[in-house]
Amino acid sequence: MATTEDDDSYIDYETFLSPSFSPAQFANTLVLTTNNPSDTPLDLSTPLSRVLFDAQEIDTHIDNLTTKSALPLLSHTQEQSTSSENIAREIDTQVQSLNDGYKRLEKEVLVRYETAEEVKAVTERLWETVKLGRSVGRCLQLVRQLELQLAEVGGAGNVVKTTGQKEDYGALVRCSYTLINLRELFGKTGVGEEGAGLDRIDAVRTLRSSTISPAERAVVTRAQQIVREFSMSSLSSGTNTATYAQTTDTKSRTTSALLSLYLLSTIPTATSKREKWEPDLLIGTLQDYLRTALTSSLASLSRSLATLPTLDRTLLEVSARCQNILALESLISSINPPNNPLLSSTHAPKNFLEPLLQSLETGSLASYFWRTLAGGLSTKTVEIVNRGGVSARALKSNKKSVGDSIKECVIKGSQMPTGSGKEKNEDSWEREIAVMVGSVTGALGR
Repeated sequence: MATTEDDDSYIDYETFLSPSFSPAQFANTLVLTTNNPSDTPLDLSTPLSRVLFDAQEIDTHIDNLTTKSALPLLSHTQEQSTSSENIAREIDTQVQSLNDGYKRLEKEVLVRYETAEEVKAVTERLWETVKLGRSVGRCLQLVRQLELQLAEVGGAGNVVKTTGQKEDYGALVRCSYTLINLRELFGKTGVGEEGAGLDRIDAVRTLRSSTISPAERAVVTRAQQIVREFSMSSLSSGTNTATYAQTTDTKSRTTSALLSLYLLSTIPTATSKREKWEPDLLIGTLQDYLRTALTSSLASLSRSLATLPTLDRTLLEVSARCQNILALESLISSINPPNNPLLSSTHAPKNFLEPLLQSLETGSLASYFWRTLAGGLSTKTVEIVNRGGVSARALKSNKKSVGDSIKECVIKGSQMPTGSGKEKNEDSWEREIAVMVGSVTGALGR
């Protein structure tokens, strides 16, 4: 509310209090009202005096107002100060209450939570330790089981077969399954899986290098040796029959070896599930058996064609090798693949013969044997003829008898060995006879 003195003042407070007040514009107006615009120079002392007088007037007015209102202002200030102190005390009380509540919550919740977190971490680590301990224990149990099974296989690894001890070839299969269980254990390395962390245990790494790997090599080597020694033909030995016990033992021994090689073959990884899988150890061993029979037969026939008196004995040995191949073919065709926990059923072949025939791209092992042997024999015969001499002349002069002997060799070799359980062979071998006879007689000319 304006006072009387305010009303008597000549100062235009409304102009100064206006939101649109401009000091430059006000100064310009003041100069123009106290001067003639055409005068040069302008007189600035008058407007300056006016401004200074106004400022002094306002200062005097403020001083008068504060002097008159000193007591009300002091009272108001004291009231504000007292109110501020009261508010501060109330705020301090509330802050203290909040601090006390926080400390209580910290003690009852945060401290207990931190303790619970520590207990949880300790429990989780103990659980991981227990799981790892169980995995190590299972690994040790499987390794001990493997050692006992190896001991059951006479002649396997460094195991010495005692006098009168019967070799248990079924132990080869048991060893293979134990090795598969170890592979499965070591393959489960994902988070939370059974084999996670086993590779960090020194004892496990030592077992893998000193026991498991040598044991696997020993089983594979023993199984491959058994397959290499497979023989059921009696032609080369000069006897006509093999006892039932001998035949059964040979089949049992070879079957166990083949099963072990199948089980220990490389298993396809997750990235190759759609690829066609072959049991590499099994196929490789059987191919080595065929390759050895072919190499030995070709070498002995090459020597005998150069020295004809030994030809009949050599042809008998070749027939025996083919009979063994026929017996092996019959055996592996009857073996169904065993269950392998690491192998999907979609990868398993129908029998052991199927993947071997596919790898050799043939329909019969005996036919493959005769045709491959004929291919190498033709080259050897040409070499003998080209060298000339007594061997070439003798071979040419006995061309017909040599052809007849080779024909008889193919016929004998294409018959199942006695005692194999399938002595009759109804297949026709005319093409194989023609190829074998032609491989020798064809190079001799007319």
